[in-house]
Amino acid sequence: MQSPIDNPTFLDRLGIWISSLCALHCLAIPLLPLLASSMFGQTWFERTILSLSILIGSVALISGAVRYHGKYYPLLLLLSGGVIYWFKDMFGESGEPFTIAFGAGLIILGHWLNLRLCRKCRCCKGKVVSQHLASHHR
Repeated sequence: MQSPIDNPTFLDRLGIWISSLCALHCLAIPLLPLLASSMFGQTWFERTILSLSILIGSVALISGAVRYHGKYYPLLLLLSGGVIYWFKDMFGESGEPFTIAFGAGLIILGHWLNLRLCRKCRCCKGKVVSQHLASHHR
């Protein structure tokens, strides 16, 4: 059985799902008072899920860059989205839905680009380090 780290497609898809669920959760909290009063409405819970999402995403995107395509800009998008999402209240409560959507969009875009780059560069499949990285260090 293939390890999840050896399959960046799995980790990217998982990261997209977690980020999407996290965004839906944050957007639903104001609409569902019962949910807001439970642990699901607590800041620590939201930040734990976001941290998990960023951790899984970082592993997927670094793995994709090192093993397949040699590009790190998807990781920059993911981390930027994570920071924006973390500080979702930076424009006040009325701006939160837009900040959440923008941060989640950057996280999902990072995963989506990594998926495309990994699929495009199957010449390096099975290598420990991408041939593209090896050729840059010569």
